Amino acid sequence: MQNIEGKEEKMKNETYVHIVNKMKFKNPILVEGLPGIGLVGKIAAKHLAKELKAKRIAEIYSPHFPHQVIMKKDGTIRMLRNVVYGYKKGKVEILILIGDVQAVTSDAQFEVTNKMLDYFESLNVKEIITLGGYGKGTTVDKIKILGSVTHKELIKKYEKKGVIFGEAKGTIIGAAGMLLGIGKLRKFNGICLMGETHGAFVDYNSSKELLKVLCDILEVKINLDNIDKQKAKHEKLVKEELNKLSEIDKSEGFGSLSYIR
Repeated sequence: MQNIEGKEEKMKNETYVHIVNKMKFKNPILVEGLPGIGLVGKIAAKHLAKELKAKRIAEIYSPHFPHQVIMKKDGTIRMLRNVVYGYKKGKVEILILIGDVQAVTSDAQFEVTNKMLDYFESLNVKEIITLGGYGKGTTVDKIKILGSVTHKELIKKYEKKGVIFGEAKGTIIGAAGMLLGIGKLRKFNGICLMGETHGAFVDYNSSKELLKVLCDILEVKINLDNIDKQKAKHEKLVKEELNKLSEIDKSEGFGSLSYIR
């Protein structure tokens, strides 16, 4: 783990953790919600951090993230990053990992994941919960939360919270899988919680159902109403953009769009 200060050469070539605020934890649970299918995990984790008013404690930068910077509303730019938030109240201790992107290659995922786990190990994390969407390729009316665990003895614990096991098939791609896979080799326990989703569009409904189960597991209560507001705002923006594209096509003689991908 490297701190950003005085590490200019490291910054160019290695994944590193910039400590923003120091917090001490006894036994925190890590919740990961980086971008993935339907942005289900990212929306859920970001909402959790916001509602809990969790404190930003670290930023993770890597040469394995895409070679881009984000242009901010104030006219400045910033690097792509992952961010860790910390929350403590009574016996409840939670770390929340969210971010702009994931590492873009297999080798990069191994390197970034191990650097992350080094940092989380230093904060006494032993349990990891990764979040994601489970693509069905069709619209889902009654969303189920599916799960896969690092160790079979954990199944009963999560079944009591409504997680369904044995239905999810295939592979868990990216950080949601690698944090658990490499984590298991490094003696971490964990589960991937997956909200059923179409997979082709941003799914706020799946994120909301995922959060209900997650909050029960974490023993925290948060307001979920804002997710519905975000959904309405997102759908409005999408509709406006589709209308603009439709008008452009009509003006060029193509008629209305049949689909957008």
